[in-house]
Amino acid sequence: MFRGKFETTIDAKGRTSIPAKFREVLVESFGDERFFLTKSSPVRLGEGRVCYGLVIYPYQDFLALEAKLKDGNGLGLSLAELAAVRRTVLVPAVECVADKLGRVLVPSDLRKTALLERELHFVGMQNKIDIYSNEVWTRVCEQDEQNFPVDSPALAGLGL
Repeated sequence: MFRGKFETTIDAKGRTSIPAKFREVLVESFGDERFFLTKSSPVRLGEGRVCYGLVIYPYQDFLALEAKLKDGNGLGLSLAELAAVRRTVLVPAVECVADKLGRVLVPSDLRKTALLERELHFVGMQNKIDIYSNEVWTRVCEQDEQNFPVDSPALAGLGL
C-alpha cells in the first residue's frame, strides 16, 4: 500500500521525482515499475468550484479500471456519467516508467490541468498515489475538514 505524504518539486521541463518509498511499493507490492499517470477525479471545493490533481495507478490496476469502464455494467452510472469518467480519467492517461533517478516527465497538459508549477505533494492513497500542487493541496485539505464525518458511527466502527 502507498502510505504517507511527500513534498517535492517539479522543474521547468516538467520532471519530478517519485518518492523512493512509492517506487519500492510499485515494484514490491504491484510487481511492475510501470504505471499510468492521469488526471484525478474532480475535487469538489464547494460553491460549484472544482480542482484537479493527478493520480498514479499501478500498471495492472489501471488496466483493471479500463476493463471496468469498457462496458460500465454494474457501476450504476448513466451513459453521460460513464462517458465523463472515461474522458476525465482514461483519455489523458500516459504509461510511464521512472528513470534510474526516479524521475518522470509530466506532460504539459496534465501539468496545466493540475496547476503544477513548483512545489508538489505526493499523497499515498492505499492502491494509488495522488499528486497535488501546493495550492490545490491546501484547498483539498480545507475541503476534507468540512467533509470529515465527525459524528458518524462509521468512525467508531473503524476504531477512530
